[in-house]
Order: sequence, then C-alpha cells, then structure tokens
Amino acid sequence: MSLLHGFRILAVEQYGAAPFGTQLLAALGAEIIKVEQAAQGGDVSRLVGPHFLADLPDGAQSLFFQSLNQGKKSITLNLAHPEGRAVFRKLAATAHGVVDNLRGDVAGKLGLTYEDLKDVNPAVVCAHISAYGRTGERAAWPGYDYLMQAEAGYFSLTGEPDTAPSRMGLSLVDYMTGVMMSVGLLSGMLEAARSGRGCDVDTSLYDVALFNLNYVAAWYLNGAAETDRQPRSGHPSLTPCQLYRTGDGWIYLMCNKEKFWRNLCERVGRPEWIADARFVDFAARGRHREELTGLLDEALSVRTTAEWMRHFAGTVPAAPVWSVGQALDAPLAEGRIRQVDLAGGGALRVLDSPLRTSRPAVAVGPAPAMGADTRELLAGIGIDEEEQGRLRTLGVL
Repeated sequence: MSLLHGFRILAVEQYGAAPFGTQLLAALGAEIIKVEQAAQGGDVSRLVGPHFLADLPDGAQSLFFQSLNQGKKSITLNLAHPEGRAVFRKLAATAHGVVDNLRGDVAGKLGLTYEDLKDVNPAVVCAHISAYGRTGERAAWPGYDYLMQAEAGYFSLTGEPDTAPSRMGLSLVDYMTGVMMSVGLLSGMLEAARSGRGCDVDTSLYDVALFNLNYVAAWYLNGAAETDRQPRSGHPSLTPCQLYRTGDGWIYLMCNKEKFWRNLCERVGRPEWIADARFVDFAARGRHREELTGLLDEALSVRTTAEWMRHFAGTVPAAPVWSVGQALDAPLAEGRIRQVDLAGGGALRVLDSPLRTSRPAVAVGPAPAMGADTRELLAGIGIDEEEQGRLRTLGVL
C-alpha cells in the first residue's frame, strides 16, 4: 500500500505552483481532486501550448498541463455559486486537505479557509498558495514566478557580469512553492491525525522566493555584502567552481572540498599546483580566479568533455554542459522516464516522481479531462443523477 493511500485532497488549483506540489502527493498515492470551473475553461494550463498530444482527451492534450497534473481526478464545480459552495462543503467533509493557489483575497471569498470548513470537518487542513500572502497591502495582487525572480533579486544573480539582468531558465519559484506547500499540508495532516483539529497553512511565491536566497541573504543581512554575478556561472566564493573550456566545448567543475582540488590537479597532470601559493586554499584561488581559469582552460583543452568525464570518473565533481534534449536522451536519465499507455493506443512519456520508497510504486495515469470524475465523486457524497442534472442546469457543475 502506498504512503498516502486513503488520503483525499481537494485542489482548487491552476497553472504551476499548487499543481506541481499536489502531483508529488498523487505519486505517493493520495487522491487529488482538481476542482475546476467549467465556465472559465477549468485550469488555464489546459490551454497552454505550443505542444499538444492528439491521443489525449479533449481539454487534456496540452503537454504543459500533463506535466503538472498526472494521476489526478477532476470535478467541475462553480464555487462562485452558493450551491456550488454547498457541494464543495459536502466534499470537504470527506477530505483530509484542501489546497488552493488563488489570489490572496479569493480563498476567503470562496469559502476555502479552515474557518469556513471546520464546522463540516474539524480535522481538515487548508493549504493556501498566493502571490504575496492573504493579508497585507498586496493580498489582492496577482503574481507569477518570473515577477518573484525579478523582485527577490534572482535576476541580479543570474547570467554573466555586465550583461542585462536575467531570469532562471525554469520556474523554480513555482516548483519550490508547491513543494513547500506540500510540506506544510502534510505536517498539518499529521497534527490533525493526533489532535483531530485542522488548521490553515499559508505560503506565497514571494515568501519562498525570498527564503531561497538563503546564504546570500545571510551575507547581506549580517554584513551588508551584495553578491555579484561571477563569470562563467561561477560560485561567489569557491574556486574552481565554474565553466571551463575543453577540446570540444565546456565542462562544469565543482571542487567544493580541498580534496577535490587536489584530485583535479593530479588528474589534469598539474600536481605542482597543489603547493602553489596562488592556489593553496579557497581564499587564494579566489584572489587568482582569472589566472586559474586560463590555466585550467589550457589544461582541459587537450581532451573532449566526454573524455574528461571518463577520466575524472567520480574523483572530481564534474558535469557536461548539455541541452535539455541531450540530458533527457542520456543513459543517466533511463529509469527516470516512464511511459503511460493511453486509451487511444498512443503513449505519453513523462518524468517519474523523484521520490522513491520501499513500497511498490503508484501507477500514475495521465492528467484527467475536465470534469471526468464529476458524476462518480458527486454520487459518492449522495448527489444522484437527477440532482446533478438540476445543478448542471443552474450552472453549478
């Protein structure tokens, strides 16, 4: 039996942050029920292109949507309608958790907070993701990953010196916020299992973006030290830790322990560097970073990147610099990509969950068509076909 088998989580979610987090929980066996508004087209990511797979159901053909919503169920429910909120309360009475990633002022308006739901389920845990929090002057502001990267200082840390500020290539603020929400939700559910009392758990894109500054923030807060971008994506204080040229391209070295520096010197045939006063420790190598870069470029240029990877063979922390396609086609990625067979005869290739347990893996299917599970889920809480028809007529479903 999977770790989260039997746990039901209602997810009023869209786009990136919350779906990323709840998909991790689905891979651990939780029942994740996406609550979508049909009149608004459901989760907006159902329409995000440019890549679609025709073998998937209508409304679930976006590969962007599939990448964030595998293994979930979908129900259509208009939470702006009083009867829609009443149905949601019935569902919440059967759930362990409720998740939303809405604008900060919306969760309360739609009845998604613990205060709203504790009368029907005292043990429910309500986890909220917003842009800037559910209180304060920006509670009603929309917000997205790249905006957070800009305002939290990431642009000033990314890219080459003396170039335009740059964002990261991935939406890591979204992803990290989804993971943070899941940690909070599971923590609340553990406490609810002990005490019978649920709670609200809040995080925001901005809070997580700022929290991720970590040691860079500590340097500034305690020493007013601004961290600058280093050439070739170098570490701000450890050397060698950056890109270097090889005979056919680039390699990234990360000698973040002195033993790895010594191993590198031996492996590139420059053992005399170990005792060289210019390179004797991290501080000295930092002062002579530019000089060391030239020397390492020269030493590494006699072999290709692949040859160096074989030569270092784990004795020196190193990585080739690949495109996304090269990374996914590499032998190392085998076993981390799985194939989902589709009802129409095609297949969907997806990345597997990075979480491994000693329990059998959960067989996670593709992301659902919008409303695919509405009839079954409503029947499960006593709403029969006749009543469902009435609710559809009213625009509730």
